[in-house]
Amino acid sequence: MGLERVFADEPAFVPYVAAGDPTYEESLEYVEALERGGADVIELGLPFSEPIAEGSTIQEAVVRSLEGGMTPERYFEFVEDLDVEVPLVCMTYYNLIAQYTHPETGETGPRAFARRADEVGIEGFVVVDLPAEEAGPLRAACDEFDQDLVFIIAPTTKGERLERMQENVSGYVYVQARLGVTGARDDVSDQTEESLARVDDWDVPKAVGFGIKTGEHAERIVSAGADGIIVGSALVDIVADGADPDVDQPFAETAQRLEAKARELKEGALAGAERAAAEHPD
Repeated sequence: MGLERVFADEPAFVPYVAAGDPTYEESLEYVEALERGGADVIELGLPFSEPIAEGSTIQEAVVRSLEGGMTPERYFEFVEDLDVEVPLVCMTYYNLIAQYTHPETGETGPRAFARRADEVGIEGFVVVDLPAEEAGPLRAACDEFDQDLVFIIAPTTKGERLERMQENVSGYVYVQARLGVTGARDDVSDQTEESLARVDDWDVPKAVGFGIKTGEHAERIVSAGADGIIVGSALVDIVADGADPDVDQPFAETAQRLEAKARELKEGALAGAERAAAEHPD
């Protein structure tokens, strides 16, 4: 049943990190630490040189990854080298997909990209800048290779665009909790319930992201009706500390902090489900 299975029994914790940030080997360890901490599915960023939807935290992660030599083919090798059991989702920009050439077949474009992703075990995609109206080729490739296509629903998304997303989405829908770019916040948007209500009749799980930083945030988001939480910047901040010579945070400590933060966020999500059940018993 695709990525929907991850949300079947309890709220899912979906972390994001950029592959190769700050180095290939360190990043492998960091992704595996997130699984140990309770990740249910991992959004693994394939960095693009113009990450227009990202705040400064993730922009800097993208720079570190690119400077470390990350490319689409290196990314697929990275996925092959990972020792994790949870599903992996590729989060990237459409330019990289459209221009990708399969190293063996020579085919170019969405089908080539989806095929290569399937070969290494990637189960879905979040393409930040892909309009639903133009998703046909990638949607067809996902159908062929049994992959999911996740869309990001902003608070301003409505009308025909929202309908097109509903037609093309699978796996789960990424509900943006606030306007603006990505980044950890100190509060939780009061738009969450309103945003969830707009996709209430969709037959895929609803995962809320943008701004979630603490276990308390996770609890509030899930208690408001989310099926899962997506967290990026709060985790990338920890990776950035490990990459900053002024902070002098050892590699092992960075991995431990990531695992601990993941556990905090997953436990918060579970507490949110318990709170929702108590407040709205069947």
